[in-house]
Amino acid sequence: MRIVIALGGNALLKRGDPMTADIQRENIRSVAGHIAPLAHEHELIISHGNGPQVGLLALQAACYTRVEPYPLDVLDAQTEGMIGYMIEQELMNHLPHERPCATLLTMVEVDPGDPAFSNPAKFVGPVYGKEEMERISREKGWIFRMDGDSWRRVVPSPNPCRIVEIMPIRLLIEKGVTVICAGGGGIPVVRVPGTSQRFSGVEAVIDKDLASALLAREVNADLLVMATDVDGVYLDWKTPRARRIEHATPGSLRKIDFAPGSMGPKVEAACRFVEATGKRAAIGALEDIQELVSGDAGTQVTPGSSAGG
Repeated sequence: MRIVIALGGNALLKRGDPMTADIQRENIRSVAGHIAPLAHEHELIISHGNGPQVGLLALQAACYTRVEPYPLDVLDAQTEGMIGYMIEQELMNHLPHERPCATLLTMVEVDPGDPAFSNPAKFVGPVYGKEEMERISREKGWIFRMDGDSWRRVVPSPNPCRIVEIMPIRLLIEKGVTVICAGGGGIPVVRVPGTSQRFSGVEAVIDKDLASALLAREVNADLLVMATDVDGVYLDWKTPRARRIEHATPGSLRKIDFAPGSMGPKVEAACRFVEATGKRAAIGALEDIQELVSGDAGTQVTPGSSAGG
């Protein structure tokens, strides 16, 4: 099968982890150990999150006041390269020489008129207490929202419209390369008015799961897997009545409200992919990725199944 695997932020940093290179490397080494066996049987295309890393780079850049801080699209590119490098290297350490890997910086076109630009809602960066949040908001003009019991910065998250480098991605896949691309949702760009192939970056972060669903459609994937730190999508999450949805259709999932900062984007991405292709999507724990692929774990979304728990 041709499989797109979207790695959640937990693949790099678990909640509460210090954002050090060593910890990220250790986590990615574990991720590679879970993914590598799949590369022996399937064509893999891997995407990943980058929210904490973008936030950290933004903070570091703000500490150096002799130049203007780099815009978010440049930070997206930096983190895509950094994280892709780590994933690529650790995968190569697990795979035989004849199974090459490559990381491709990926621009993703968005609509400049997308309403997300007037309603920032995408979490990036670390969590803050109230006092620290208020100080940073005053100093930098950042917008914050509650994420659980803490505060995090929010930025625009426009809908992904087109993957600019889709042609080289397809060529690499056809040559047997495990491709790491569209990291962090890709680098958000808009088309220069009056042109067909000229772009400029924008201050935004594209949702990684929605971009992965677009990527999966455009490479004609057989399966979209979203690997996270929980074993599936739950009804009545964090209540005594919590129960996992084992099988669902896009229609059944769209009747349920899921948190936009949690399972909401993953569910929407799964629905978009299944509706557009008639194929399967799976959401669940990275540790269960073999069973997610076989259809025996997580939440499996298909055109013809029904909701269950």
